[in-house]
Amino acid sequence: MDSPIFELPAAPAPGHEETEEQVRQDLACAYRLIAHLGMTDTVYTHLSVRVPGPGNFFLVNPYGLMFDEITASSLVKVDADGAPAQKTGWPVNPAGFVIHSAIHMSEPNAHCVMHTHTLAGMTVAAQQGGLLPLNQISMEFIGEVAMHEYEGVADDDNLSERARLVRDLGSKPCMILRNHGLLTVGRTVAEAFYFMYYLEQACRIQVAAQSTGAPLAIPSEQTQQRTKAQFTRDENHGWLVWQAFRRKMDREQPDYRN
Repeated sequence: MDSPIFELPAAPAPGHEETEEQVRQDLACAYRLIAHLGMTDTVYTHLSVRVPGPGNFFLVNPYGLMFDEITASSLVKVDADGAPAQKTGWPVNPAGFVIHSAIHMSEPNAHCVMHTHTLAGMTVAAQQGGLLPLNQISMEFIGEVAMHEYEGVADDDNLSERARLVRDLGSKPCMILRNHGLLTVGRTVAEAFYFMYYLEQACRIQVAAQSTGAPLAIPSEQTQQRTKAQFTRDENHGWLVWQAFRRKMDREQPDYRN
């Protein structure tokens, strides 16, 4: 019997705008994947996405749900201050939305913001040297990772930190929050997830390499820059990887769409 032929859906056309239901499903899928990949911190941290259409509204996780419990319909629509803009039986965490709000409101292309507290990410965030070019995965991020110094828990009693978060991120897609964790932004959920997945992989590689105690082999500057230049991006950056992950969730946890 012949194997089934899989046809990859066409990538979105330039300027394509998704519906709220589509971004709900994408974000719910991202939450499930973060859980599946062991990148959660119980009910803490957030992934958020801008709701298509007029006004400044965003989708975020209900406060108290584990990431593997989240579905498209359970995501809560909030305004720029993190206040619910819909009826919900679950609380939301406005203080936890401070970082996300600052970036969403300052960067037009930051439609999706992801923030994690992973062991590898927090370990690298505690190192003065930051992310090192130890592997070709790491070298994709040369010049792409900002650094924000720790100022305590980012909440409503330190709103001035928002300006510094925005300043430190600049136009980069990734940021290490010193003594805290990782953050990525993207024009789509697919793009932000791509950056988070591979930034996390780069951190895991670094921690694993350092744990051996052997001297670290860092390629020459010329090789680093050549490798960096070999990674290209277009408007649908991360889309191919995202489609593969979506298919996995469709097979294993299809209820995320509910």
